[in-house]
Amino acid sequence: MPKSRRRRRSPSRDSPYDDDAYGYCKSKRRKATRDYDYQKHSRSPDRRRRRHHHHYHHHRDRAHSDENSYSPDRTNYSSRHSYHDSDHSSHYHSHESSGHSRSYKRKKYRRSYRHHRPSYSSQSSRDHPELIAGAPCIEDDEDGHLIYHPGDVLQARYEIIQTLGEGTFGKCVEVKDVARNGQIAALKIIKNVEKYREAAKLEINVLEKLKEKDPEGKYLCVRMLDWFDYHGHMCIAFDMLGLSVFDFLKDNTYYPYPLDQVRNISYQLCYAVNFLHENQLTHTDLKPENILFVNSDFEVSYNAKKRRDMRRVKNTDIRLIDFGSATFDHEHHSTIVSTRHYRAPEVILELGWSQPCDVWSIGCIMFELYTGYTLFQTHDNKEHLAMMERILGSIPYRMAKRSRTNYFWHGRLDWDSTTSAGRYVRENCKPLYRYIMEPNNEDHVLLFDLIWKMLRYDPLARITLKEALKDPFFKKSCYLGGRARSHSLSR
Repeated sequence: MPKSRRRRRSPSRDSPYDDDAYGYCKSKRRKATRDYDYQKHSRSPDRRRRRHHHHYHHHRDRAHSDENSYSPDRTNYSSRHSYHDSDHSSHYHSHESSGHSRSYKRKKYRRSYRHHRPSYSSQSSRDHPELIAGAPCIEDDEDGHLIYHPGDVLQARYEIIQTLGEGTFGKCVEVKDVARNGQIAALKIIKNVEKYREAAKLEINVLEKLKEKDPEGKYLCVRMLDWFDYHGHMCIAFDMLGLSVFDFLKDNTYYPYPLDQVRNISYQLCYAVNFLHENQLTHTDLKPENILFVNSDFEVSYNAKKRRDMRRVKNTDIRLIDFGSATFDHEHHSTIVSTRHYRAPEVILELGWSQPCDVWSIGCIMFELYTGYTLFQTHDNKEHLAMMERILGSIPYRMAKRSRTNYFWHGRLDWDSTTSAGRYVRENCKPLYRYIMEPNNEDHVLLFDLIWKMLRYDPLARITLKEALKDPFFKKSCYLGGRARSHSLSR
């Protein structure tokens, strides 16, 4: 076995609405590391080590590897939103300049309100005139975050209990909803910055469409309970959920999920995303951080083989979150989407994308749940393609010829396997089926058969989620869900 080589995972960008960063989860309280700053997007010290092909790697900052930006007008993305990969950084481009890389900064100021400003909440302060006479000062910090304190009440409805998480676009707080008998909820408070407000409106639009067609949440997408504009801060209320499947995996020191739980989580994920696809919507940012357990309570058992205690989640019910990047079929499709490690080849090759790019991401997620580490541990486009070829075989000639990128020479990947990067790929990647832990176990083989179908290079040859839900691997799933009905969710 060659000497282990430590690799840094490039801090890539998450969608502007990384709900994991905001902390829907009550038990996950941390300050997110995601930022639009160039400094943040350089190869920074890692925050975790992961097992990958029997080697340890540093923490990945799990964000869209190339800034996935938003505009209120999704029909005019071409000049405003572009993605560029490099060895060391990811760049965010706005319509104001070719490289809007600086964090939005402004001087701290205080705003006092003695009259009510427009609100979109079903419970607005117009119904409580007594609050206006002695209205408190509304203060933002230098980054545009709302300054609040435990006990503050927003919209005469949401009493702030504590901060759950913080991200580039705002904060998430645990609140008590006095209009719902004190029920606990997660409230996302967006910065008072125009571009973030507009991005929030796009996500709210998608969430409202989903709520309209699935008011009971039976298709496993997170429910938006309410939204309103609080003095320039867009606020979205959600059900309180548990840890993400990634955070649970991390807290369990990356010990993989048992096969039966991989099956149940994967089935629910396919079920939820199939609902989106049948309604002409592509999520575009599927990853373990965006899959949350409804309840992440666990039981501990001793693993004699590993000589350590292992956590096993008691309930595998999940919810899909983060619809800030979701795109309807009729809308403009940005050139690059998805977080780096779950990005489909047609996206890297700039061949255009649609729903099959979500299927590829799901295949990568299923592999990660089964093994405990990412399938494609890289930060570079060409190395990413080299890993694909090592694991899945050669990229089809017709796709290589159609690509406008410069990664190929006469239809073959221009990759030098004698370099350090080439040796890394050769030593740490192997054909897909060689990752099966129990080759003689039919269920393990069926899992990899399905992953193989999801990781077909040609998007047209890739299995659809409607077909995947009927795959033999899911026959033993304990999840009892019906097939999603078709509705029109178009804006």
